[in-house]
Amino acid sequence: MKKIQGIPVFFLAVVVATFLSCSSGRKGEAINTETHSDKPFLQDYSIKYRIDTGDYKLLRVVSDRNGYIQILSSKGLLRPRDGQFLFPGQLVKDVQDRQTSDKKISGIAIYKDQIVYLDDKAVLSNAWAGKLYSRHELPEAFLLTGGNDMEFLISDGQKLLLLRDSEKLWEGSISGEEIKDIKFDSENNLYWILGSSAISSFSPSTREIKTLVNNNTVTCIGIAEGKIIAGTSDGYFETDIKTGKQTGAIQKVLPWTELTTIAVIDGKIWFGSSRGAFMKRKDGKFNYYASERWLPSDKVADIAKGPDNSVLILTDKGLGKICFEEMTLHDKAMFFEKQVRERHIRTGFNATVSGMKNGDVTTGSMEDSDNDGLWTSMYLAGETFRYAVTKEDEALQNIRESLDAMERLYTINKIPGFPSRSFERSGYKYDDEAWRRADDPEWDWKSTTSSDEAIGHIFAFGAIAELVDEPELKNKAIMLIDTLMSHILKNKFYMIDWNGEPTKWGRWNPEYVNARPEMVGDRKITASNITGMLQTAYHFTGKQKYKDAILYLMKEHGYLENLMRPMSSIGMAPPDADALSRDLSDGWNHSDDEMYFVGYWGLYRYALNDTLKAKYREAIIDHWEIERPEKEGLWNIMTAIAETDKIDLENAIWYLQEYPLDLVNWTVINSQRKDMKKIEPNFRKQTIEEVLPPDETGISRHNGNMFDLDAYGDGRSENSAGDIWLLPYWIGRYLGVIGGPEGKN
Repeated sequence: MKKIQGIPVFFLAVVVATFLSCSSGRKGEAINTETHSDKPFLQDYSIKYRIDTGDYKLLRVVSDRNGYIQILSSKGLLRPRDGQFLFPGQLVKDVQDRQTSDKKISGIAIYKDQIVYLDDKAVLSNAWAGKLYSRHELPEAFLLTGGNDMEFLISDGQKLLLLRDSEKLWEGSISGEEIKDIKFDSENNLYWILGSSAISSFSPSTREIKTLVNNNTVTCIGIAEGKIIAGTSDGYFETDIKTGKQTGAIQKVLPWTELTTIAVIDGKIWFGSSRGAFMKRKDGKFNYYASERWLPSDKVADIAKGPDNSVLILTDKGLGKICFEEMTLHDKAMFFEKQVRERHIRTGFNATVSGMKNGDVTTGSMEDSDNDGLWTSMYLAGETFRYAVTKEDEALQNIRESLDAMERLYTINKIPGFPSRSFERSGYKYDDEAWRRADDPEWDWKSTTSSDEAIGHIFAFGAIAELVDEPELKNKAIMLIDTLMSHILKNKFYMIDWNGEPTKWGRWNPEYVNARPEMVGDRKITASNITGMLQTAYHFTGKQKYKDAILYLMKEHGYLENLMRPMSSIGMAPPDADALSRDLSDGWNHSDDEMYFVGYWGLYRYALNDTLKAKYREAIIDHWEIERPEKEGLWNIMTAIAETDKIDLENAIWYLQEYPLDLVNWTVINSQRKDMKKIEPNFRKQTIEEVLPPDETGISRHNGNMFDLDAYGDGRSENSAGDIWLLPYWIGRYLGVIGGPEGKN
């Protein structure tokens, strides 16, 4: 009887030929038919300006050709002060031009790219050397719209007055109508007037008023492509200007149907609502801007074109300036690299900033995590792929610092080969009993390490061992692989904690694994992970004990069969199964997806032979197929590990481009939206037919469910881009599915 690190087995005297095929060597970049050309795209982000008091009613926002922004409020003119990405500014009283701000301004508009004002005496402007001063006799006027040849139509809600150079060209009203808004249609030389029960046109040429639409539910109007866009409290409809006929049914498939304002900006239709703003895309769907990621509040009052390719969204609590900036994926990567280094590195760990107030990143502190080792492994692997692609000294230094932190997880406790979950300076009170005192009185360490930590460690160490050409770092990574895997083998495929007992989730032993019914996902994930971990250890150390353990688990305990089981077979345990199996299979485990994919690096890349490699490729692609609806960037890109062109590259790039620059965990609510089709509750926890863009949902790590509609972060924390974004980008660069920025390597 032979023992494999303490495990009695009937040694495999004759091994199935499948396992004896010639060993496969290391591969370089994956073979793919597609590479994304990294051309600039429009990245959106928000700069917010809040108002401190609730006494102000915010009415209109404008911006002139100089980029000067003004807001009309119930207490006069306001302007933005300070404000930058992640650091909101304020709306303050505008005193820059006292000759204007001291007036009782009741209306404001943009005319020929200049700001025009309305007060109780005149239509006026500071442009054109101040020569525009068109007197009127409508002291309560508040609506102002400019037409051709410096003429203006104004209203006090009852009367209408057409002016030019202080001359009253026409005066009238619409019987029984309270006038709520006026828009000018330059193509047809018509003013469109929104009343309380109708939409009417006024021709300055013929002085005629004609009613086009009778509808008392209309709340706002816009003009686009020869149509009147009429917003209501329950959707919008379009009416052809020439024929006066409604084109199509009322559109209610919107993020929210209670509309408050409509603006046409550079040919795009923007809607404001009581729950955010949204822009209609060419495909008929909408980009949705809601939550404090984008706006001070979701109650939108006005929308206008802003400076430098921005859109201004005025809400009841302030202004959101949605900026659209051209950048490449590489530019975005460099932005996120700074984000990580500036505020997310805690003693080398990739950490979350928590305890924030109102999304202010300067009010929070980096926190320890049960998964410090996993999140840091994913960042560390990302920096390893960055170094492999760029050979940048900065990437190498980032690797060195985080690898030091990972190594200390093993040395800060007394248990040979056992990695701590985390470590922290002592003196803090922890309610969690998992925290233990280190020999060094300055430090504490956290126990109960789980399997997701272990697979993350092996993934990062394997990548370093293969791709970093610095002997010190390469040897340290191999040493840590050997350290962890020796501990696991010595302890019968368990991780043994300070108390001599296996940790709750650090279990790969056949008695534990195969006690689960076949449809329980833990049986498959555990077999897949331990196989990849052992293969990595054998590949870099050459120690026979690791290969023997692989063959033992496959031959004697069906681990190859376990890991090859189709993803479609994973489901709920039967009612008569043990309690743990039922608990483990109450729904799809997205943390398992993360563990599978980071484990696929060692499973496929360091396969014992080409026959196994072909089987692993089959398993990886099977997993990818079932994950495709989530459009998860990392899963799509990492599937290229298996040297296949079967990846959704377009969706992977969509994920990377659409992920927000703002990684603050805001409260984001989507469950009320009317532009998505919900589906019945299911095992995979998919809530809607088509996943929403990541910049419209809560911030989610790769172990989250992309179909979660609501998040309740309340601006209390900020995630690091290290594991969320930089890993898929840099591994994509390494695997050759993402090209470098145009004009660069």
